[in-house]
Amino acid sequence: MDKEEFSKKIEVELKISKNSDYTIRNYLKANSDLIEFTKKSPNQITTDDLKSFIAKNLTDKAATSTILFLSAIRYAHTSILNNDITATIKRPKKEKRLPTILSKNEIKNLFDKLQTQKSKLMISLMYACGFRVSELINLKIDDLNFSEKIGHIRQAKGNKDRIFNIPEFLTEELQDQAEKQKGKTYFFTGRNGKLSMRNIQKIVSSTANRAGLKNVHCHTLRHSFATHLLEDGVDIRKIQELLGHTDLSTTQIYTHVSTEELKKIKSPLDSLSENL
Repeated sequence: MDKEEFSKKIEVELKISKNSDYTIRNYLKANSDLIEFTKKSPNQITTDDLKSFIAKNLTDKAATSTILFLSAIRYAHTSILNNDITATIKRPKKEKRLPTILSKNEIKNLFDKLQTQKSKLMISLMYACGFRVSELINLKIDDLNFSEKIGHIRQAKGNKDRIFNIPEFLTEELQDQAEKQKGKTYFFTGRNGKLSMRNIQKIVSSTANRAGLKNVHCHTLRHSFATHLLEDGVDIRKIQELLGHTDLSTTQIYTHVSTEELKKIKSPLDSLSENL
């Protein structure tokens, strides 16, 4: 079986099992990279070949990169070739890294540096509702119900639907955008039709550079949304629902990154001194 046939079969299997475009793209790339590295046909690749690839290309990357790569190879080889060449490879432990969070003032600074009204509306909506970038570009006109002041995220990560509150501050601009998009499917489009994730990522990264902010990505807005809600006293289970997290433990990371919440904690010496 050659590379093209193998890739086509992987893609078919992924689509049948309703995987996202993001997963399909990453799984196909991982398998293509391994085939290019080994210069072998897929059915000739061994566990040792796989280990050699990881040692050469992934040892300086985050553990999640190796875990994702192994998942992609395992899926392809078990689904197409009925052989798991990853079975004897021990998965690395995920590093526990705290996400980058912007303060509310940094969010304002970021918004001030956006160069067009459309960009400001898109990025404001991502922060205001905790959107993933894929959720923004897949948002459809019919997903917003202005009379009820809610919107729907359809089949997001994990094939989950959820609702979001339409921010009052953005309602008028969102209604204008809906009017502009009449006759189209998606709420935001570009010159060539549907926006890509790369389009939005470039807007965020270039704007962050102008604002003098480092390590800011699209997902930083989502992290900041959750942290700011927590700082404002919103119950963590409600935040879990707004983010669409299946497991509360995923949401609980924000309890460890809220600087404002940590500032509220009094030293036991302060409490003791009040009684001295």
